[in-house]
Amino acid sequence: MKPEKVRTDAGACLDAAPPSYKEIMNMSQDGRLKDKKAIITGAGTGIGREIALEFARQGADLVLHYSHSGAGADSAVEEIAAMGRRAVAIQADFNKTAEVARLGDQAVESLGRVDCLVNNAGITFNKPFLQITCEQFDRLFHVNMRAQFFLTQQVVRNMLENGGGTICNLTSIHGLQGAPEHSVYAGTKGAIIAYTRALAVELAHKGVRVNAIAPGWVTVENYSKALPGFDEVDAAERARNKVPVARPGTPLDIAKLAVFLCSDDAEYIVGQTIVADGGTSVLMSLISDFRHESAARFGTGYVPGI
Repeated sequence: MKPEKVRTDAGACLDAAPPSYKEIMNMSQDGRLKDKKAIITGAGTGIGREIALEFARQGADLVLHYSHSGAGADSAVEEIAAMGRRAVAIQADFNKTAEVARLGDQAVESLGRVDCLVNNAGITFNKPFLQITCEQFDRLFHVNMRAQFFLTQQVVRNMLENGGGTICNLTSIHGLQGAPEHSVYAGTKGAIIAYTRALAVELAHKGVRVNAIAPGWVTVENYSKALPGFDEVDAAERARNKVPVARPGTPLDIAKLAVFLCSDDAEYIVGQTIVADGGTSVLMSLISDFRHESAARFGTGYVPGI
């Protein structure tokens, strides 16, 4: 079968192979958020920064929130400007409701309207349950849940004035599975999952879609800070043995999913928490090694062929 002819602007016909499936999918994803206005919280590092960059690649103008150091957000703004999109970085301490309100005001003023809000900002810590203080408890719930709640409230008012929008909340598999010494963090992430469901059914008929993403193991800068001697090569080998997809996640894995959920392609998806963990949470923990055929033979004697 001959490849189809492609006519150039000059009128000449050239032999060209038809695009591959991957090329077709990549073409279909270009400009998914063309001319959308978006706020990404916690956009100075890691997943949030990559979400901001991917939103810009897909055509959005942005406000990038950061909490303390602005270096990462500022460099992302420069990258976004080089793409021909508009972006501004705004600082706000999410432990203070007044600063959350200021962020909302400044973001709306900068963008003119808000079509997409990605609630990515969050903090974590690990500590035995009996040693956790009220101050530590409050700090996590203030930053991870309260700030998200009231920023969303402010942004939704703007969305309703402008015909609707989309909200994507970042939670975690910690909200679905248990890990020692993470009781407070898991509590905030579980709260985000429940809040996402309830808010989604309240706002869907008004033109605002709400969903969430629960990432699993995604290698970000914080690993190097929290784990003495952390080595990405060793981590990749460990992930190969522990994660069904045989690798850790990347910020881009999550960023692409956030783009999808905020695009028109996901307009019938409402109130869902999409788990992006390479299969970690669906692997039965009692299985010793999923990479090799099991030596056990359950069913022998009463299941044909066993």
